[in-house]
Amino acid sequence: MKHVTPTTLAQATLPGANRALLLATLAFSACFSVWTLYAVMGIALQQQLTLSATQYGILLAAPILTGAILRVPLGILADRISSRRLWLYQMLAVMPALLLLPLVDSYSGHLWLGLWFGLSGVSFTFGVRYVSIWFASSRQGRALGLFGVGNAGVAITFVLVPLAVTYLGWQWVGPLYAAGMLLITVLFALLSPAEPAQAYTQAAVLSLRTLATDARIWRFSLYYYFVFGSFLALLLWLPQYYMQAYAMNAQQAMAFTLFFVATSSMVRALGGWFADRYGGRAVNWSVFWVCLVCLFFLSYPPTTLIVHGLEKDVQLEIGLNVWWFTLLIFVIGVAQGFGRASVYKVIHDYYPQHMGSAGGFVAAIGALGGCTLPILFGVAQDVLGIVTGCFMILYGVLALCMITMFFANQAAKYQQKLAQARTENFLRDEDQPL
Repeated sequence: MKHVTPTTLAQATLPGANRALLLATLAFSACFSVWTLYAVMGIALQQQLTLSATQYGILLAAPILTGAILRVPLGILADRISSRRLWLYQMLAVMPALLLLPLVDSYSGHLWLGLWFGLSGVSFTFGVRYVSIWFASSRQGRALGLFGVGNAGVAITFVLVPLAVTYLGWQWVGPLYAAGMLLITVLFALLSPAEPAQAYTQAAVLSLRTLATDARIWRFSLYYYFVFGSFLALLLWLPQYYMQAYAMNAQQAMAFTLFFVATSSMVRALGGWFADRYGGRAVNWSVFWVCLVCLFFLSYPPTTLIVHGLEKDVQLEIGLNVWWFTLLIFVIGVAQGFGRASVYKVIHDYYPQHMGSAGGFVAAIGALGGCTLPILFGVAQDVLGIVTGCFMILYGVLALCMITMFFANQAAKYQQKLAQARTENFLRDEDQPL
């Protein structure tokens, strides 16, 4: 590779960028499929171990928890040393957990293994840092959006696991995934280009204390908690929801959930293009309004109203059939895909040299949504006894996001007007005769 300077890294797309993006997306897809393995296995485990809704939510959250927490320290580390090398180590580290999967038959055992192979969730932080190095600032939205298409790796799980169970049996799911991870690791090690050394020496690394005291980072994290955390929580929760609310079998529920996951993941690249063209903040605000309208209808539980008329009672049924429900979920998924891309475009605008640490912190909080929300979904269902409690929780989270963004935008406009007024006063003073 030709010599590059920090200026080159910030302003130009480097040779080998497309190859780096392709290999990173493939590796991220494989890791994401492992990270969400319980999205499919969880249904069978719930029946086998007779789990309550809360216990089921905790099981789904176990892999997400590890991937979320470790994104912060490993993201900071990825700003110091090669994110590509760290990524290879991470992929190797999850293989033993997958090989041990057939040997575990208890609830606690599955929780511990979930925490172990949840390491695969850190791949997003490594990938964001690795991909952002190669592309110019004007192409970051599209590049990170295309990389984020790797979320569709969960589709591998929704398709491969049922096939493996049907033709090989449950005991082969873990080893099959371990073999696939080994293949991807070898391909990534051999074919992906190494980053230029200057990528890790051009700027001071942000400390955890600096990140934790930056209000702007927390604001971006809250946005990502919704656009990614709720996406992750829904892909884990929707199979059970379809089975409970619409009496589907497991295969039908998986097919409908796969439609949600695939469309939401694929549009992320388009969302990155929109963020490059119209600005990440404008895209985020539009995404929130679309989701707010959809969640309003999804949150309303199936209801029967009896109106006492003069001659007879009139019974009204209020509820969404499966097709209207799926349409609203599809719209939310598309909006979230746009939002996930636009949030990282905004992060790069503010922290172009700290995508490992800043991006890792935001990704961690977002992934915690995928960890905490399924548990809250389960608690809401156990306490309220209604199936739509999960959407009520998401409606509340989204309302908090929109309130935060509104006041942040107002503050930014105020600061902009203040700076403009100061500039005008300065120029007016300069024009006054001495």
